[in-house]
Amino acid sequence: MCAATKGGSSIRRSNVLCASVLALATLTASNAPAQPVLGELRIIAPAAPGGGWDQTARAMQQVLLQAGVVLTPVVENVPGAAGTIGLARFIGAERGNGGVLLVSGLIMLGGIVTYESPVTLADTVPIARLTGEYEALAVPASSPFRTLEDLMAAFKSAPESISWGGGSVGGSDQILAGLIAAAVGVEPRRVNYIGFSGGGEALAAILGGQVSVGVNGLAEFAAQVDAGTLRVLAVSSAERLPGVDAPTLRERGVDVEFENWRSLVAPPGISADERARLAAAVDAMARSEEWREMLTRYRWLDRYLAGDPFAAFTVAEERRVREILRELGTGATAGGRRAADPYAAFVLAGLAVFGAAAVLSMRRERKNEPAGLAFMPLGLVATGAALHVLLAERAGFVIAAALLFWLVARAFDARHPVRDAVCALGVAAASYALFDYALGLPLPAGVFGAWL
Repeated sequence: MCAATKGGSSIRRSNVLCASVLALATLTASNAPAQPVLGELRIIAPAAPGGGWDQTARAMQQVLLQAGVVLTPVVENVPGAAGTIGLARFIGAERGNGGVLLVSGLIMLGGIVTYESPVTLADTVPIARLTGEYEALAVPASSPFRTLEDLMAAFKSAPESISWGGGSVGGSDQILAGLIAAAVGVEPRRVNYIGFSGGGEALAAILGGQVSVGVNGLAEFAAQVDAGTLRVLAVSSAERLPGVDAPTLRERGVDVEFENWRSLVAPPGISADERARLAAAVDAMARSEEWREMLTRYRWLDRYLAGDPFAAFTVAEERRVREILRELGTGATAGGRRAADPYAAFVLAGLAVFGAAAVLSMRRERKNEPAGLAFMPLGLVATGAALHVLLAERAGFVIAAALLFWLVARAFDARHPVRDAVCALGVAAASYALFDYALGLPLPAGVFGAWL
């Protein structure tokens, strides 16, 4: 209670002070729960630090603490395979735990389809969809691609020569790249997409020029764009976004609009009361002023949807993602399994047969030689195989395969190294053409992408 004092001016000052205290108390009570909904909450981001899931988890951690919703929010990172590794661990290790949430979303649905995950979001307890986000195409400031038109001209001329860097294979970034390809008349299977397990890795590759163009959420590019080290060529929104100096894809003649979304799920086996407490904590966070500020800071769209409507949305989205990936040739078939490729099986069987024959032949021819010399050919073949794996993505299939063929020739005592090198390049280029153009199985183009 505020006590009155003698004197009119003193009473007026006291009343003003009381009113201010009461107003502050009322505002505080309206913006935060009377007491924390949860004492401790673990938030698992199924990706490496630096990406959208990690940003979401750490933004939640800050808001839950500031708004007084959770006393001790903790973030953990479990990266790999578009979130499906984190999902599998979450379902197995956290079953029945009412104090943990997993950040999920569209990227995870793509990973579930692409990697044919034995567990899906249907094995979790849906809590809420939180945010949506438009994606951006960005290049380093030194890139020769000054506009989206420059990039699309090069892409249409030699699709494999343009490498697209983004999140995990099968996720929203690759889906957007495939949709852009289809919109400009390029077969989506020819997109040379390189996936990274976290936003930090992807950003380093983009800034380092290891990929031609980066695809990611606007928030993940914001700091570098503001610093002038990255240039946004276009965004995937329907209309230009406030504060973003970049055109939309549609504005530049690419008829694509695309939005990524992120959500939260709980582990299976929790009780109805535990689910209600988690839902109440997320709801209090989503309605707080602190969360509104986070949405503005990261340019996230408010897509809050909770309970059964969110569960129904997830089921519909999985069907949509499965169909998109099937059409783009980057995911499983509509039934959830990749169609068997008899030609690939035939090639693998042939390699096994001829490999065994080569080993037996070398053993017969070199049985009287010292042990070190007898096993030297195997060392050359193993070296060629290792170099092929290391160089295939960076240098391209033709160079990596030619080097492998040349080392195998050395293992069999070929006497003409220069002639063998020319033959190896010819066979590698012919193999590339056979797989990529005749069989529809794209291989890394590397430095020869502009000519192949």
